[in-house]
Amino acid sequence: MTEKLKKSAGRVQEVLEKFGLDLEVKQLSASTRTAQEAADAIGCDVAQIAKSLVFKGKETGVPILIIASGINRVNEKTVAAELGEKLLRADADFVFNKTGYKIGGVPPVGHKSPPITLIDEDILTFDEIWAAAGTPNAVFRLTPKILKDITKGKVINIK
Repeated sequence: MTEKLKKSAGRVQEVLEKFGLDLEVKQLSASTRTAQEAADAIGCDVAQIAKSLVFKGKETGVPILIIASGINRVNEKTVAAELGEKLLRADADFVFNKTGYKIGGVPPVGHKSPPITLIDEDILTFDEIWAAAGTPNAVFRLTPKILKDITKGKVINIK
């Protein structure tokens, strides 16, 4: 019998079902708050974790979601040059108010305010990847192609 999903993870599952794809949110007993914790809990390479990082446009104040490979750090200058706007690090309140999720569980889809979405080109090298699903211990498996399709994200070099 499947464990009942926590409310936030259930919302992500509902969003995934609307895409008509066979994607299943899994709740784990271990934390998946960081890319390393997620990789350890799942048993995959850290690079296969699609971490959702939320920034704020300095001039526009719009949410900017960067979906990065778990081993990569975002070079804010590189991304700012791509966007034509400097990035500000979003605080926990901004992240929650714009996405509906707390830091450590932000999924790539299902946000309150649709963000500008950018996808790390390095994540495309994998057959399967794992993304957060609404809580610090919920994840779902997908392919990079599905990630691109469901987020409508632009693939860029984030390094």
